[in-house]
Amino acid sequence: MRMSRLFAPTLREVPAEAEVISHQYLLRAGYIRKTAAGIYSYLPLGWRVLRKIEQVVREEMDRAGGQEVLLPALQPAEIWQESGRWDVYGKELFRLKDRHERDFCLGPTHEEIITDLVRREISSYRDLPKRLYQIQTKARDEIRPRLGLIRCREFIMKDLYSFDRDQAGLEESYQAMYRAYERIFRRLGLRFKVVEADTGAIGGKDSHEFMVLADTGEGVIVYCEACDYAANVERAAAGEVASDFQEPAEEMQAVPTPGRHSVEEVTAYLGVTAKRLVKTLIYRAVYRDREEPVAVLVRGDRDVNETKLKNALDALFVELADAGLVERVTGAPVGFAGPVGLRGVRILADLEVPRVVNAVVGGNKADLHLVNVNYGRDYQAEAVLDLRNAAAGDPCPRCGAPLKLTRGIEVGHIFKLGTKYSEALGATYLGEDGQEHYIVMGSYGIGIPRTMAAAVEQNHDADGIIWPFPIAPYHVIIVPVNYDVPEQQDLAESLYRELTAAGVETIIDDRDERAGVKFKDADLMGFPLRITVGPRALKEGKVELRRRADGSVLLLERAEVVARVKSEIAAGYPEVEDENTGADVGVR
Repeated sequence: MRMSRLFAPTLREVPAEAEVISHQYLLRAGYIRKTAAGIYSYLPLGWRVLRKIEQVVREEMDRAGGQEVLLPALQPAEIWQESGRWDVYGKELFRLKDRHERDFCLGPTHEEIITDLVRREISSYRDLPKRLYQIQTKARDEIRPRLGLIRCREFIMKDLYSFDRDQAGLEESYQAMYRAYERIFRRLGLRFKVVEADTGAIGGKDSHEFMVLADTGEGVIVYCEACDYAANVERAAAGEVASDFQEPAEEMQAVPTPGRHSVEEVTAYLGVTAKRLVKTLIYRAVYRDREEPVAVLVRGDRDVNETKLKNALDALFVELADAGLVERVTGAPVGFAGPVGLRGVRILADLEVPRVVNAVVGGNKADLHLVNVNYGRDYQAEAVLDLRNAAAGDPCPRCGAPLKLTRGIEVGHIFKLGTKYSEALGATYLGEDGQEHYIVMGSYGIGIPRTMAAAVEQNHDADGIIWPFPIAPYHVIIVPVNYDVPEQQDLAESLYRELTAAGVETIIDDRDERAGVKFKDADLMGFPLRITVGPRALKEGKVELRRRADGSVLLLERAEVVARVKSEIAAGYPEVEDENTGADVGVR
């Protein structure tokens, strides 16, 4: 490819809309363009990266026994109503009607469609197991699309669904996908962690997320260095921390706290630490057929984990109550709710709350708090549960060592669905025992554009993108300092022809631009290798080979360029072993 012909309009300024590095660089380097909020067009460079990611994904899905299909993006409401998710999925589901006023949706995921297909075609245990996957566009009406390709309303996804006879078969499929996902992200040259995760709207029993490590990631990972425990913050178990309170219980007292609403204001006014305060947060819990207010108690220095709360209540979703509901439930404005004397509302407490001695709580009256409040004597909860976010330094739930936190971007998620969808949709098979059984399912997704964005978040510097070799749009860019100089042009063109003939993905910058502009564009676009054809090196019959990752430069004889470039490329592909054959599946 020639830069003079490449459709990759670059931007010198950072677009105002771009919040994170990947969004900034993919826009500036001409990989993507915004069409609407959360909807992007992929330009030639961006599409080449996506296709490379897809190719690795396809190879590993096929290696793990997957068969590729293509399912409709437009899905009839009846199947979603049959599964029960038409209402559960909420406002993220794009809903529409056809000319006959029949309800449809744009598929955010395909559990219903694939289960409907399988229930019509599979009837015997002899037909199982099956692993079917597709790479297709999905649509989710995100409330606030953000972070460029990391949270979109339209995106490309690989989703595979496994169909097995029993739980043992599901476990085999799940582990096969787990290992395949590890190979995929290793082959793509990414640093990642596998973490336990909540199943969310997909449902099922167990799930794991594959998180690309990046400081700008929106996901928080809780992990232990002493063992292999890792989970996202929504799922991470918060182990009990030793109590800091040793003194005896004292008599409860009411203390005026005029205008002090927040934890910081109250603790500063009373001269106590946040660990001494018990927050009472009023939530609105919404169920399939009703809703109710719920009071949640956590220590003042802790945050409520809304995923754990939703799961504990078996609710569709939970959200903090507005000021009106808080006042109706507690009789006080926001900031003064407390558990003492609270009536007509369910009260749930985090595990740490009963251990807070002589606590400070809201007094359920404006400008009033209670001090020396103790669990069991002055108030009680309906249940004491793990309801908070795990924090750095908390004990690991497996081994007790201090937990650590890091950030990452979810690029893959695998689920053990069990019989959630097969029961709802009547997907059964006739077993060897002559009885009908529900098919046991799993679901396994990878966000293709999100993986591209995550790679940029993990691999960049102040000058632009640093693509890992396996997903770089081109491996080499040839930059003649002055293309109009015949000697430079001839050498650059001959190298371009030889590298292309040798199977090296090469681009030549044949534009009538200053050398500085060409170098800046090459760095911004992130090509792993740059060959510079300049006057000084030419005098010695040499060219410069520069590695984008570390900026190191090699002076090469003309005759050794092709061999050295191929060697650099081969070294840039991670070695990933096929567990069945022992062969390197990462080799180009």
